[in-house]
Amino acid sequence: MKADYNFIKSNKSSWNQRTQEHYDSDFYDVKGFMDGKSSLNPIELGLLGNISGKKILHLQCHFGLDSISLSRMGGEVTGIDLSDEAIRKARQLAKDSGTDTRFVCCNIFDLPDYLDETFDIVFTSYGVINWFPNLDEWGRIVSRYLKPDGKFVMVEFHSVLWMFDTKFERVESAYSREEPYISTSQTYTNASEAGKEYVEVTWNHGLSKVLQGLLHANLRIVDFQEYDYSPFNLFGNMEEDRGMYHLKDRKGMIPILFSVVAER
Repeated sequence: MKADYNFIKSNKSSWNQRTQEHYDSDFYDVKGFMDGKSSLNPIELGLLGNISGKKILHLQCHFGLDSISLSRMGGEVTGIDLSDEAIRKARQLAKDSGTDTRFVCCNIFDLPDYLDETFDIVFTSYGVINWFPNLDEWGRIVSRYLKPDGKFVMVEFHSVLWMFDTKFERVESAYSREEPYISTSQTYTNASEAGKEYVEVTWNHGLSKVLQGLLHANLRIVDFQEYDYSPFNLFGNMEEDRGMYHLKDRKGMIPILFSVVAER
């Protein structure tokens, strides 16, 4: 299936516009990264395990910090993203950091037109599935690029989060629905400031759609976890505890993240 280029075009434009803003932000801390700081978090590091010598495909890599971090850990890494500006930044960062991380610019549904090989690990994380209308197609792409016995690792924001307002006082949206959300909003690196707004097209997928997308592609779910914390202060009003953020007065009550490990 070729992706619907109406939503691809809108979202590509949005990510091209916000790339420089992200690159310059404290959130991404490019200076700290270039000084040797890893952009990866304990959750994904624990799920990935020892990646030295492994071929890794990183889907939706943005401007490459996680991909390059994986390369620094000994992985042979290829990062994929639809944004021209993000991939341009990623390639420059790889060069400047002295890594051989490879980057490909395309939306993932068209990836077979650009890449014909398989990998030990396919990895994706944080704000990834909401950009796709069809998780069966997504699952087939994941499966297509895994070697036999290869491992898929995913960490993602929990679907239940997007049902509520940011104070978690009322339900505003469906847990899962077929229709997209077309919205104009600020990007997450400047949510508390008067920054530029971007048009984006997204979907909210319940967990059953995520898991079925992988199962329909003949992948075996070997681990699934939910977490009541996040490495990021998503709503600007979360409470920090040893580097992780919980919902204020909701600790242990609402899941913030989930992770999936699947094998081919």
